[in-house]
Amino acid sequence: MFIKFDEIPGHLNLFLDYLYEFDNVKDYYKYNFREIDSYKDYFKEMANRPKDSKEKISEIISAQYKNFAPSEKTLKNISALSDKNTFAIVTGQQLGILGGPLYTLYKIITAIKLSAFLNEKFEEYNFAPVFWLEGDDHDFDEVKYLHILDNQNKLQKIVYDDNTEEEANRGDVASIELKDTIKNFFAEIEKNLRDTEFKQKTLDFYSSFYAEGKTFKSSFRDLIFSLFDKHGLVIFDPQDKAAKQLLKPIFKKEIIDFRAHTQKLVETSARLEEVYHAQVKIRPINLFYHDDEGRYLIEPSENEFKLRRKRKKFTQEEILQAIEDTPENFSPNVLFRPVCQDYLLPTAFYVGGPSEISYFAQVMPLYKIFNIPEPIIYPRSSATIVEKSSSSILQKYSIDIKELYRNPEELIEKVIEAQSNYTVDDLFAPAIEKVNGAMGELQKSLLVIDKTTSDSTAKYIQKIDNYLNELKGKTVEANKRKHEITLNQLEKLIVALYPEKSLQERELNYVYFANKYGLDFLEKIINVLEINKFDHQIIYL
Repeated sequence: MFIKFDEIPGHLNLFLDYLYEFDNVKDYYKYNFREIDSYKDYFKEMANRPKDSKEKISEIISAQYKNFAPSEKTLKNISALSDKNTFAIVTGQQLGILGGPLYTLYKIITAIKLSAFLNEKFEEYNFAPVFWLEGDDHDFDEVKYLHILDNQNKLQKIVYDDNTEEEANRGDVASIELKDTIKNFFAEIEKNLRDTEFKQKTLDFYSSFYAEGKTFKSSFRDLIFSLFDKHGLVIFDPQDKAAKQLLKPIFKKEIIDFRAHTQKLVETSARLEEVYHAQVKIRPINLFYHDDEGRYLIEPSENEFKLRRKRKKFTQEEILQAIEDTPENFSPNVLFRPVCQDYLLPTAFYVGGPSEISYFAQVMPLYKIFNIPEPIIYPRSSATIVEKSSSSILQKYSIDIKELYRNPEELIEKVIEAQSNYTVDDLFAPAIEKVNGAMGELQKSLLVIDKTTSDSTAKYIQKIDNYLNELKGKTVEANKRKHEITLNQLEKLIVALYPEKSLQERELNYVYFANKYGLDFLEKIINVLEINKFDHQIIYL
């Protein structure tokens, strides 16, 4: 079953038009991802473009794998990246603890399955799925927690707390080392997960990657490697010093020509704002500088460059020399990352979610500036997993899952009223009509005595309405209590399928499903997840 995204609240018009009305957004994206017949011309053009970094990037990735034992499929993909007829199907994500929300896995699965589809359809070319580790990100608060459903089917937020002061500049998330408090984190997960035959094996699996002394990056990478290596996924670490060496010309150009770059980005963002929205705030310079104390945005200051919230300045000559000597101290911001990514990798497709698709509309001018071919932006697969218990509730109350997405509160009232021989509205309607009618007649009668007194009746009518609405609200709640079993079932359904009024994939971590169905459950998701429907998929177990 599939549901169109425009039937699910919360999706922005730019994303919806990208999916369903591409002509409306064609000024912002070079390629329409749906036009498969045009892919061949695109691949031919890509193959004929010189790519100096191809052989080097293959060597760099091979070196990154020296302490791993990758599958033959992965080794083949790494080697093939140096060939002119091989293209990368790239995706990436923040280093969320235990892999982050489910959609991180869906992005990877989309890249893997899209590569397989393209390899079968275009035999003269090779396609390799590549995961870009977004280790330069610095928002620790976004990656330190996960959500699971506990043994009472309530949503629980489990947070890793390393007892570091909140105001501390931690620098990039990748280098943060896990402390002994990671044991407390797993203890909370163990306490909240229901007891199953797979529980201990699941906990042992995840805790083997997330252990004291390991970094967020190494833990995340090892987990993703374990889950997807057999499918040929190539994991690329852009923080590698060798990779940063290749990015020196890009970094320098951003510093030298930042004014022209910013102007283009501002112009594009202004045009977007007229019809849609600009996903990302434009900064004067799209680079960060890292030192032992943290990560800092580089900003122009008269004829110099300064670090935001830090008393350090560079002349242009000094900052260009710093890039030359220590490029590993620099990293791109969210708008500049795609340019760096596709400068290094032979990217044909980037697999992204709604937010990424939106900010690529802002990014595209930079591709022309840096003379880098624009990738095709391919929407990641999106899904809600409906377990048997949830499916039974949907069937029992004849619920269309679209109703749940539109308004969970209205759905609850509708189902409970269907269980009754009356509706609360019907109970109150006669009384409200009589009271309003009587007060209206009284207002007319009072005109005989005094117009001011008659006019003040409206104030009392409003008070009576307020009291009736208050009583009506209490009646609705009492009716819910009368149908407590139904209410509990509906609340469990909502938290399982639409937690926090957000799609399940944005909230739940895979550990919840691994605990209930075993670690191999991922293979079932890989098999059933569709990558060419471009709607939200409902997966019934």
